[in-house]
Amino acid sequence: MSTVTVSDIPLVPESPAQRLRRLAAAVRVHFTWWGVHRTLSARQKEEVGVTYDADTRFLTAGKKLIDTRHEAFRRLTSLRTRVSNYWRGLTLPYVEAGVRLIRQNDIESFVHTLTGFREELMQAEADLNAVYEDIKADARRRLGRLYNPSDYPPEVRGLFGLDWDFPSVEPPNYLLRIAPEVYEQEQERIARRFEEAVELAEQAFLTEFARLVSHLSERLSDGGEGERKVFRDSAVTNLVDFFERFRHLNVRSSAQLDELVEQAQRVVQGVAAQELRDNEGLRQHVATQLAGMQSVLDGLLVDRPRRSLVRNRPNQGGR
Repeated sequence: MSTVTVSDIPLVPESPAQRLRRLAAAVRVHFTWWGVHRTLSARQKEEVGVTYDADTRFLTAGKKLIDTRHEAFRRLTSLRTRVSNYWRGLTLPYVEAGVRLIRQNDIESFVHTLTGFREELMQAEADLNAVYEDIKADARRRLGRLYNPSDYPPEVRGLFGLDWDFPSVEPPNYLLRIAPEVYEQEQERIARRFEEAVELAEQAFLTEFARLVSHLSERLSDGGEGERKVFRDSAVTNLVDFFERFRHLNVRSSAQLDELVEQAQRVVQGVAAQELRDNEGLRQHVATQLAGMQSVLDGLLVDRPRRSLVRNRPNQGGR
């Protein structure tokens, strides 16, 4: 009698969704933020209505408590944007609102970076508090009779904050013990969610890639009278940054998209923005290559709903 070893058993290819589920964790980022907008009171709206002979039932009116263009406040909003961009740039979309997927290997550096951002936020809040009285005085002058002291907290402390957590997206283990059938249903539901997460990731990559290629291709083409268009260095560097993020986060769900990204990377590899300005031959070559890719990407975007249905048919293996 012959024996069967583990090596004799054929391995079932791991699908992109299974791989993503194995390698990723869910992560949320939370902001605490002072709301500096207020709706006008009923009496104030009546005054506006009288001024403009308008029915107050058809009016919506509000005011800003402070000048949001003030340097101290803008540092806070700039920091919030940096945090959001970092979080989104390091993660993939998920089906739950406010939740994204992060590679498990990135969690330690993510927490370290967010901790640094939180310290910056605390310092920026303290800087705003240092000029708070001046800001309120400016608001009193600008708002006139709409200024209401009760709208303002005594000081800017604890009004801004940054937190994060890693919610579980897997069915709890105790469910297997007390309700095995429900546990299996939950496993199937989560599996479908990760299939959808793969679709969301591919859609996000495809849309961003097409936008970046289209922008650089358009900037490299000549104007109506043969004049060169002006383009910023970011038209090239943003595409290069995309290549790095795609390599790091790619769920490998579309061989065609992978190949297009590799082609584009070869086209612009080692090419600086200034070279494209100075070298006409290089400029035309890159523009021609990108234009060809753009037409393919446009076709993929249009054809995407059908492709999604084909990929999600049962018994399709790893792809």
